[in-house]
Amino acid sequence: MAVFCGIDWAEGHHDVALIDGDGSLIAKRRINESLDGVAELAAMLATAGDSAETPIPLAIETPRGLLVAVLRATGRPIYPINPLAVARYRERTSVSGKKSDHVDAMALANILRTDAHLHRMLPDDSPEARSISVLARAYQDGVWRRTKLVQELRARLREFYPGFLAAFAAGSGSGRGLSTTQLASGDARAVLAIAPSPADGLTVSKARIETALRRGGRQRRISSLAASVVAGLRVPQLRQDPRVEQAMRVETLALLGVLDVACASVDQLADALVEAFSQHPDHEIITSFPGLGDISGAIVLAEIGDDRSRFRDDRALQAFAGSAPVTRASGKSRTVTRRRTKNNRLAAVGYSWAFTAAARPSPARDHYLRRREHGDGHPAALRHLFNKMLGQLHHCLLTGHTYDSTKAYPHALPRHSGAVAA
Repeated sequence: MAVFCGIDWAEGHHDVALIDGDGSLIAKRRINESLDGVAELAAMLATAGDSAETPIPLAIETPRGLLVAVLRATGRPIYPINPLAVARYRERTSVSGKKSDHVDAMALANILRTDAHLHRMLPDDSPEARSISVLARAYQDGVWRRTKLVQELRARLREFYPGFLAAFAAGSGSGRGLSTTQLASGDARAVLAIAPSPADGLTVSKARIETALRRGGRQRRISSLAASVVAGLRVPQLRQDPRVEQAMRVETLALLGVLDVACASVDQLADALVEAFSQHPDHEIITSFPGLGDISGAIVLAEIGDDRSRFRDDRALQAFAGSAPVTRASGKSRTVTRRRTKNNRLAAVGYSWAFTAAARPSPARDHYLRRREHGDGHPAALRHLFNKMLGQLHHCLLTGHTYDSTKAYPHALPRHSGAVAA
C-alpha cells in the first residue's frame, strides 16, 4: 500500500499527516523538533510500513532546518514544497477558505500523492557542498548588508559632509564621485573615523591621516594620498547649523561602527568560503571558466550543488537560474520574455559572471558582442551569455572536463588578437 507523509513546518511544533493511495487519512500527530519528536515520527512511519527498502516519501515546506537535516540523514526521499504552492493547492481543494496546520499537512501529503512527478526531491548534495552553501549564502547576505550600510552612510555624508566624498574621490585618482566600493574600503573608513565632520576635516593633520591610512591597510602612495585628502578636506563647502552638524557627526560615527563590523564579517566569511571551496572536487572545473573566481565560483556551486541527478539536463539548470527565456504563445500572439521566477542568488552571481567574462577579449566576449549586434540590450546580452556558459558548465560537471574555449565556441569567428586562454 502506497503511503505519503506531509509535515507542516512551524517554529514551535510540526503537524504530521499520513495518507494512503486513495487520500484517506491513516494517522496524524503533532510533534516537537526534538529527539522525542523525531522518535515519534519514526514510530509513525514504521507503523505505516516504512522500511529502508521502501521508504515513505515526505513533503515539507522548507528545505533546511534541524528536522530536515535529521530526515535527510535517513536517506528517505524528501520533497521541499514552496508554501505558495501549498496555499494554491489548498484553495483548489477547499472553497470555504478554512486553514489549519493539520489541513496543510494533509495538503502536503496529497501533493505527493497526485503531483510528486512535478516536484523536485531535496538534492543529495555532499556535506562539503552543503557547508559551502551555508558560507556562500552568509557571504552574499553580508555583502548585501554592507552595501545597504554604505549607501546609507553615503546619503548622510552628502547631506552635511560632501567634502569628504569629493576629497577621497580626488585622492583616489579616479576623477569621479566616491563609489560604494570605495567608501567600504579600509582607507575611507579609517580616515572618516578621525575626521567624521567638516569641522574635524579642517583641523586633521596630514600625519594623522597617514597613520589612519596605514591602519586601514594601505601600503603604497600613503604620503601623496594623505596630502591630496588633506587638501580636499580644506576646500570650503556648505555647512549645516553647528548643533545639527554635531548631531550628524554622532550619527556618522554610529553608522561607521556598524559598517566596520559588517566589513570585517564579510572578510571573515570570504576567507572561510574560499578555503572550503578550494577543497571541493569541482573547484578546478568551475574556476576554469572565464569570469569565475573562488568567491563567485563558490556561490555558483552553493546554489546548484554537486548532486549530478538534480537537473535532468542543462535546460532545467538554466530555468532554475532564470537565464532561460519564457515563451508565451496563444493564438497569433507570441512573446519571449525574461524569466522572473528563479533562484535570485544564482541569477545575481550569474550577472557578474557574464559581465566579467565579457570584459576581456575572449570567445565569450565575442558572443556578447554578437548578441548586441543582433539587437539585444546590455542586460539581455549578458543574460544570453550567462545562459550559454551555464549550459557549458553543466556539461563540464557531468563529464569531468575543464573549460575549453575551442570546444565551447567551435564555430566562433575570433574578433580579438592574442592567444585564447582555455
